[in-house]
Amino acid sequence: PAILPAPVLLLALLALLAFWGPEPAQAQTSGAAAPTDLVSSELPLPGYADPEPSDLRHVVERFSQDRAVLGRRYSLASPRQRERMEAFYQEWIQQLDALDYQALNVEGAIDWQLLRNRVEYELSRLEVAAELEAEAGVLLPFQYDIVALHEARRDLEEVDPREAAETLHDITEAMGEARARIAGARDEGTLDGVELSPEVAMRAVNRLGQLRQHASQWFSFHDGYDPMFSWWVRTPWEAFDESIRDLETWLRRDIAGMRGGNDDPIIGDPLGREALVLDLANELVAYSPEELMEIAEYELAWGREQMLEASRELGFGDDWQAALEHVKGLSVEPGEQTRLVKEFALEAEEYMLEHDLVTLPEPVREVWRMEMLSPQQQRTAPFFLGGEVVRVAFPTDGMAHQERLMSLRANNEHFSRAVVHHELIPGHHLQGFMTSRYSTHRSAFSTPFWGEGWALYWELLLWDMDFARSAEDRMGMLFWRNHRAARILFSLAFHMEEMTPEEAIDFLIEEIGHEPAAAEAEVRRSFTGQYSPLYQAGYLLGGLQIRQLHRDLVESGEMSNRAFHDHILKSGRMPIAMVRQSLLREAPPRDYRPSWRFHPQVP
Repeated sequence: PAILPAPVLLLALLALLAFWGPEPAQAQTSGAAAPTDLVSSELPLPGYADPEPSDLRHVVERFSQDRAVLGRRYSLASPRQRERMEAFYQEWIQQLDALDYQALNVEGAIDWQLLRNRVEYELSRLEVAAELEAEAGVLLPFQYDIVALHEARRDLEEVDPREAAETLHDITEAMGEARARIAGARDEGTLDGVELSPEVAMRAVNRLGQLRQHASQWFSFHDGYDPMFSWWVRTPWEAFDESIRDLETWLRRDIAGMRGGNDDPIIGDPLGREALVLDLANELVAYSPEELMEIAEYELAWGREQMLEASRELGFGDDWQAALEHVKGLSVEPGEQTRLVKEFALEAEEYMLEHDLVTLPEPVREVWRMEMLSPQQQRTAPFFLGGEVVRVAFPTDGMAHQERLMSLRANNEHFSRAVVHHELIPGHHLQGFMTSRYSTHRSAFSTPFWGEGWALYWELLLWDMDFARSAEDRMGMLFWRNHRAARILFSLAFHMEEMTPEEAIDFLIEEIGHEPAAAEAEVRRSFTGQYSPLYQAGYLLGGLQIRQLHRDLVESGEMSNRAFHDHILKSGRMPIAMVRQSLLREAPPRDYRPSWRFHPQVP
């Protein structure tokens, strides 16, 4: 076939790109860009570019890929795994320190700071992991015998079937002995200086699950492919597999008290103040845990005052609990919640466009979808979840009567209105859409202060813009704002061992106005290992950080709303202190240390 001349190919490429092009920079509409908007621009097309390409983008990408592949190679925690990862991180510190920092552009300097900070944090986490593993080893003294089987397979060492059978037999015997020692120490409550608490028991359960998974992979790798291995090992393997499963179940049920029912205890793992300080350093937050709790107390007091104003407007005087009960009763009929969510989603989108707050590129409004949360999912997620798919909470016909009533009340119209824009647009859906297209390398620096803080920030800004239509709407928005302040208080207090999960539930019911089932689900979700220690605190704290940046840059007249919000989305996920540097277009000094105090009441 004939080959087209290069100029013709270039025009064809430009025409094709124009078909998928971004919106015109001059105006925000819901329609596609005209072809001339792209043909007239030079390559690379501005609509597809990061705000300022980072000099270190490819360096960060290389780090992420290398760390990921090493994580897959050394997938089971062990001294050898930590030794390899420590060497990896030390190598990266040396490489970063050898770079000419002054030659980097602003975004490159930001990436240098982010990457070095992350490497130092990961090194510290290795030390914490070693301590926790040693503690688990008191309950599971055989753990490294299983690790040795896994590491030999990863090293592609030849296996001696008879020796492997004897090893499995010995480990099975050791598991029985370990169980007997733990049982004998239950009355005393300690074993070799380690407290036999539910928290320690669940750490051992989780460790056993990892060991069992990797042992199973080791066995499956050889069984059936090596006839001598199968002849020698299959029988002792069956005894081993039964024993490790029994030990895992016994520790979970009898020591931790987790029997798989609705009344299972909430077992968290308080890490202590030192671990919180380490995590705050990783987030580049220049506040102590105690100062953050002071901020939360201030925000909660402010929210209560605002709630009292709304309560008086609704005719309930200073009885804000009664006013909140009134709002909880304003739910749509069964079957109508999805219609309501759609209305709220479209309302928020149109508000963004009407006030020119942020770019909504095609096809972000087109592609979000809706699913319902099952009754089981609502045990730990009693409200909506979001992103590209918004997952809606509402009672089902399979719930018990009281569960239905609590779900109905917790997902009333005015609570739900405040949730929809948090989860979809301009919140998590828009956020995910943009971060998958711009500054994608910064996913390595993902943080709840940016991820959850962005969605929460919009609740703060929309409150200030009088987005609420009524006193009931204000009560709904205030419920969530107070809830996020409470999250800071109970999550930090829990990890500093100043509050128990049960006390956190009571706090949410009495001080925030949660339904009992929703309060329990919230605390269970917060403390059962799904989230990092600062995750729940990151919502309001991250939102307050961005809100202060908005005051400094938009309300001062230096930037438009749209330019401000677009820049944050396009510059990618990272601690908000570095978002600030990017917005200011100021490279942080090489010896940067967090110093930004973002809350006016705790300067």
